[in-house]
Amino acid sequence: MTIRTAIVTGASRGIGAEIARVLAADGWAVAVSYANKSDAAAAVVDEIVAAGGRAAAVQADLSDPGAARALFDAAESALGPVALLVNNAGIMSLSSISETKDDMLDNHIATNLAGPFRLMREAATRIVEGGRIVNLSSSVVGLYQPGYAAYAATKAGIEAVTKILAKELGSRGITVNAVAPGPVATELFLDGKSEELVDRIRGMIPLGRLGEPADIARVIRFLASADGGWINGQTLRANGGVV
Repeated sequence: MTIRTAIVTGASRGIGAEIARVLAADGWAVAVSYANKSDAAAAVVDEIVAAGGRAAAVQADLSDPGAARALFDAAESALGPVALLVNNAGIMSLSSISETKDDMLDNHIATNLAGPFRLMREAATRIVEGGRIVNLSSSVVGLYQPGYAAYAATKAGIEAVTKILAKELGSRGITVNAVAPGPVATELFLDGKSEELVDRIRGMIPLGRLGEPADIARVIRFLASADGGWINGQTLRANGGVV
């Protein structure tokens, strides 16, 4: 049986960890990429291995221009040629545009846009023929809520690059898509929000609940499968109908 290797960034917790678990359950060997939570990444790897899967934790600071090549090198060395890249890692801080500091803006661009861009650039020459690239956007692109400008700007950029790369790699049978989660009950989303605000956001969702990491991981599973092979250059808004 041919082992398919996937890189999942930001896979030590939240949505990324669940994506790693779901892909491993489907037979993917998973490079669990993390920035600084080595213990959490190791726990995800241990869980996958205990369930009979293959995984390796790989540290990568995606704001570093050299991280993309190093991450692919490490994943290939540990697990084999990469057939799937999931650009999940990201940061989110809230601020009005008038109060957004340069360092906050620069950090969002470095982590949420430049990092995934460099990984897509690396994947464009290294991912196997017929492979898959899935980028995590956000449904704040469409909601356009006050306070989310820096975050939404980087995610809108990801959606644009997704469409362009899909056209550039289509001749090799490689699909490139984005998934734009709505509000998901993760540490990234809940951090800094009052219970009142979370309840208000929940009330905006027609299905009446926040998403769970598994809701998003199942969409990634579909796009990574043979069943998702005709979907290309698209952004799937998995958000319970909030936008």
